[in-house]
Amino acid sequence: MRKGTGKQLLLLHGLGGNIASWGDMIDVLAKTNEVIVVDLPGHGASPVTPAARTFRGIADAIADFIHAEDLVGVDCVGHSLGGRVALEMARRGLVGTTIALAPGGFWSTGESRFLKVSLLASGGVARLASPALPMMTRHAAGRAALLAQISARPSQVPSDMALRELLSFAATPTFDALTRDLADGPVQEGTDKTREPVTIVWGRKDRLLLPRQANRAVAAFSKARLHWITDAGHYIPWDAPGETLRLIRQEIGPQEADSGCDVRA
Repeated sequence: MRKGTGKQLLLLHGLGGNIASWGDMIDVLAKTNEVIVVDLPGHGASPVTPAARTFRGIADAIADFIHAEDLVGVDCVGHSLGGRVALEMARRGLVGTTIALAPGGFWSTGESRFLKVSLLASGGVARLASPALPMMTRHAAGRAALLAQISARPSQVPSDMALRELLSFAATPTFDALTRDLADGPVQEGTDKTREPVTIVWGRKDRLLLPRQANRAVAAFSKARLHWITDAGHYIPWDAPGETLRLIRQEIGPQEADSGCDVRA
């Protein structure tokens, strides 16, 4: 999906999400930028292929999309899995200014086991409880129970946003396979040779990707700047939408630009 005009900005959502995971942020950014939002392979409207079950496959598909759409050098914002993909695109020299919100790939062995158990449980609950999710997310107590690990203020997440994301978890056929690949596979490779600005953003209340992982991320990407958000959990765009938008404006800005794949935009 493309929306708006101006400097191009690519948005990459997290595991189990889809284009709608960005919510109203798309419309706000589209007032001053051409926003390009994609469903990662195996998510949303994008096809399920063998590549969609691995991080490497997803990263390669996004790289192919960038080349196919003549987007080399596009500024990029990604969250969680999408944040890791954004960093990988920066490592490959394919994107411009990069903002990675709570990116994956910087866990220890013990933390990767915790991640796998947590995500497999979350996906399983979303699938099993799918018929009851509309009722459960309608109430603050239900949202608090379902979203406690990913939001610092789960009861305050709008019910429609919570329902949409949980139903997307349940509907993502690659959720479990990709979770296992992420947790059991190699950690994210870094570089000290990024050519464009990289900002890594972490919530101090992240209960999924623990805040200490932020230091490993900036150690891997030695030219990156680390930005902490005090009162945010893992879903930074939910918990701190205003600060997230301010950061994007600060780092990327709305200026005009100077000048088959496994992804649906």
